Amino acid sequence: MITIVRSASIAPGKTEGAHAFARNITKHIEKKYGRKLQVVTPIGGNPNRIAWLGTYEDVAEWEDFTSKALADRRYMKLVAENGPNFIPGSVHDEIWRSVS
Repeated sequence: MITIVRSASIAPGKTEGAHAFARNITKHIEKKYGRKLQVVTPIGGNPNRIAWLGTYEDVAEWEDFTSKALADRRYMKLVAENGPNFIPGSVHDEIWRSVS
């Protein structure tokens, strides 16, 4: 089992828009792909961040989902329209493997 954590830094004054985008994109992904993502924000550190957490059986399953999402016009439109809510270059992915 792996967990993917995608985080991004929210642009100044764009917290409301970033949170709305987070809700909209997770609803789209759940409706279209049946995949539930969890949206989280930090308690400590830089509070102007947001992250999505998803679990997958393995990296291949995650890559398959990612390929489908990148070919999904609605998904890509939502991402493009909401780019101004985030600081350019701040998206960061981490892949965590379950060891227990």
